[in-house]
Amino acid sequence: MSDRTMRWQVLLFISFFHFGSVFGQVTYSVPEEMSKGSLVGNIAQDLGIDVKRLKSGKARIYTEDNGEYIELNKDRGALLVKERIDREALCGQTTPCALHLQITLEDPIEFYTVTVEINDINDNSPSFKKDEMKFRISESAVIGAKFVLERAMDLDVGVNGVQIYSLKPTDNFNLKLHNQQDGSKKVEMVLQKHLDRETQAHLSLTLTATDGGDPQLSGTMRVEISVLDANDNAPVFTQEVYKVTISENAPKGTILSTVSAIDADEGSNGKVLYSITNTLDDVPVIFKIEDDNGVVSLTGNLDYEKAQLYEIHVQASDDGGLTDSCKIIVEVTDTNDNHPSINIMSKTNSISENSNLGTVITIFNVQDPDSGENGKVTCNIEENLPFVMKTTSKKFFSLVTDSDLDRERDSEYNITVTCSDEGVPSLSSSVTLTLQISDVNDNAPVFERSSYEAYIVENNTPGLSIFTVKARDADWNQNARVSYILEDTSVNGVPVSSYVSVSADSGVIHAVRSFDYEQIKDFQFHVKAQDGGSPPLSSNVTVKIMIQDQNDNPPQVLYPVQTGGSLVAEMVPRSADVGYLVTKVVAVDVDSGQNAWLSYKLQKTSDRALFEVGLQNGEIRTIRQVTDKDAVKQRLTVIVEDNGQPSRSATVILNVAVADSFPEVLSEFTDFPHDKEYNDNLTFYLVLALAVVSFLFITCLVVIISVKIYRWRQSRILYHSNLPVIPYYPPRYSDTLGTGTLQHVYNYEVCRTTDSRKSDCKFGRAGSQNVLIMDPSSTGTMQRIQNEKSILDEPDSPLEVRKLHQSFFLHVVV
Repeated sequence: MSDRTMRWQVLLFISFFHFGSVFGQVTYSVPEEMSKGSLVGNIAQDLGIDVKRLKSGKARIYTEDNGEYIELNKDRGALLVKERIDREALCGQTTPCALHLQITLEDPIEFYTVTVEINDINDNSPSFKKDEMKFRISESAVIGAKFVLERAMDLDVGVNGVQIYSLKPTDNFNLKLHNQQDGSKKVEMVLQKHLDRETQAHLSLTLTATDGGDPQLSGTMRVEISVLDANDNAPVFTQEVYKVTISENAPKGTILSTVSAIDADEGSNGKVLYSITNTLDDVPVIFKIEDDNGVVSLTGNLDYEKAQLYEIHVQASDDGGLTDSCKIIVEVTDTNDNHPSINIMSKTNSISENSNLGTVITIFNVQDPDSGENGKVTCNIEENLPFVMKTTSKKFFSLVTDSDLDRERDSEYNITVTCSDEGVPSLSSSVTLTLQISDVNDNAPVFERSSYEAYIVENNTPGLSIFTVKARDADWNQNARVSYILEDTSVNGVPVSSYVSVSADSGVIHAVRSFDYEQIKDFQFHVKAQDGGSPPLSSNVTVKIMIQDQNDNPPQVLYPVQTGGSLVAEMVPRSADVGYLVTKVVAVDVDSGQNAWLSYKLQKTSDRALFEVGLQNGEIRTIRQVTDKDAVKQRLTVIVEDNGQPSRSATVILNVAVADSFPEVLSEFTDFPHDKEYNDNLTFYLVLALAVVSFLFITCLVVIISVKIYRWRQSRILYHSNLPVIPYYPPRYSDTLGTGTLQHVYNYEVCRTTDSRKSDCKFGRAGSQNVLIMDPSSTGTMQRIQNEKSILDEPDSPLEVRKLHQSFFLHVVV
C-alpha cells in the first residue's frame, strides 16, 4: 500500500420515506487494504444528523454478515475502518463488492442503510496452478489442431484481472482465446505449422499471462511438447457441449453425463483416455470422470448459494498424443434448504388506540440465502388483527397499524409474525411481539345487518310484534348502552309512527295498526341506535316491512250480471254441434298470487251430460250433440273458486233454453218460476221497502189484468199470456267474437185492441230509439236496428208469424 497512492471516493445517495420513522441510504466507495482507523465517511454530515443525536439515540451498527470491518465513532460522527479489508477474501470474484450496514437510532426510531463499496487494487499477480504443461503431439498433427492450455488465475477483478496471454516462440503454434460466460478466457494452442520429429523432437514454449493493472503484473508457465511419430487421427467428441441440470442436494456418486469421443486409429493410437482439464476452480474436487469410459459423476457437495453454474472442460487423448476437447455445462438448481432468519431492529411496546393509521410498531430484517422463489420471503401476521406488514426495503419489513384500534375490544395483542419463503415445501420462521393498547372512547353502535326485511300477514292485530332489530356497541358500561329510536319519516304522506313503533330498550318493532294488502303492499323506515356516551354515537339502519296477502276477498262475478227480478236465459239451437259456445262466465279476485287464481266448476245442472265449463276460462260449451229429447228448460249453477287457503268462492246461476224457435218455448217458460235471490247483506229497511213496492206492484197488476180480461172477453181473443224474457238465437246467428253475443238486436211490442178479431203488431225502428228491459232494476238498454214495417190486421197473418221467428229478444209489456 505504501507504493501506491490511496484513492477513495464517497458517493452519497440519501432518500427519505415516511413510515412513522426516518429512513435514509448512504453509499461510500473506498479501496481495499486501507489501514485500521482510516476514514470511510462523515456519516453525521452526510445524513444531516447532529452528533449529539447519535449519542442520545444510542446509535448502533448492524451488519448482515456479522463482520466487523467498519465502526462508528459517535464523537466525530464518522465511519472508520476497524479491520483491514481484503476484497479478495471478502468477495472473491464477485463484483461489485460491498459491505451493507444498518444504523438505527431510538426515541424516536430512525433507520438508515449504509453501503460501503470495496474497490479492487492490483495487488495480486496472475499465476498458473502448474509450473509446466506437457503435450505429446504427433508429427502428423494437422494444421489447426487445438490444444487447451491452463488458464491463469488472478484474485483481482476487472481490469486488474488477467487481460492478455502470449506464447513464445511462435514458430509452430499461436494462441487462440475464447471468452467464457464467467468472464474468463479459454486458452487454446493452435498448430499453424506441421511438426517434424526428425528435425525437432522436443519443443519448449513459454505461456505468459498479464493483467491490466498499473503497473502490470504477469505470470508464466512452461509448455513442453514431445513430438511423436505418426498418429494421424485425433479423437473427436460426439458433442462439443453437454448440458446437465442437477439439484444442489444431489448425493455423492450421482452420474451427471457420459461423454464420448471416437478415434479412427487402431490399437494404442485408437484408445481414448478422458480427463478433466479445469485448474482454476474446484471442478476437479467436485466432479470426476472415468478415464476409460467418459462417465462424469459427482464427488463433492453442491451449494446453489455458492455456485449456480459449473463448466467442466473434458479432454480426450489417444496414445499418439492427439486430443479433442468438449465442455459440460452443469446447471445447479436451488432447493429450499434455508429457513428465513428474523432480526428485530426496533420495536414499540405500547400504543394509543387512536393512533394514526400507518404508525410503525416494529422494524425487522429477514434473511434467506436461497435464491429465486426459494429466497423470496413474505411476512404475515395472524388474521383479524388491526396491523399490516409492509416492505420497507429489500429484506426489511415494518409492522404498522392498518385500522382503528379499540382497547375495549382488545387491550393487548400478542402478534405472531411468520416469515415464509416460497419454496416447496415452504420453510418459515416466526417471532411473537406483545403490544399494549391504551384506551379512548371511539365505538358507535353497529347493527347486526346492513338492512332488515320483515313480513307480516295482513289483517294483523294492532300491537303485534313484527321482529327485533339488534345493535351492538363494543364499548364498556354506559358507552355500550344502546337505545333505539324511530326516525321521523312518512309513508304515503302519513307519519311512519302511525304504522309501527320501536321499543327503545329492546329494539322490538310493533305494528300500530292492522294492515290491508290491497291498500299497501310494503313500506320502509329508518331506526337509529344511539349509545350512552358523551357525546353519543349512533348509526342508522333501513327496515323494510312487506305485507303478505291473505285470501280475504271472494271472487266477484262480472258476467253474467245477476239481477234480482229479470229472467234472462241463453238460447241454444237444437242443431248446435259439440263444443258450441253457450256463454262465458267472467270473474275477478282482488287478491294477488295464488289467492287470485280462479277456477270454474259446474256445481249443479239439469243435464250434466249436456254442458261443461272451462276450468280456467269459464266458457260454457256443449259436450255432445243436442237432441230432441233434451228438455227445453236447463238450469246451470257455476261455482267460481280461488286458489287460496282456505279457498273462497262465488256462485252464478244461468238459465238456458234449448229450442230452435221462440214460440216453441213460450208455454214452457210461462210457468218458469220467477226466482229472486236476495243479497244476504240487505238491511231490514231495504226488505221493508221492497215489500211495500211489491204490494203496490201486485195491486196495479191485478187491476191491469182485470181490465185486460174484460177486453179479451169483448174481443174474444183466444190467446193471451204473461211471457217472460226469453233470448232467442235465429238461424242467422254466428258467434263472431267467441263470446256468445249476437249480430242483431230486435225489439217487439205486442198490442191487442178491443176491436173484435183485430190487432196491431208493429216492429221498432232502427237507430237511436231505446227500450227498457222488463226489470225496473236493470239499467241496460238495447237498440232496435230493424226498419219499421206494418203488417196485416189479421191476427193469424203468415207475415206476423215469420217476423216473430226472426226476433232476438222479446220484451212483453203487460
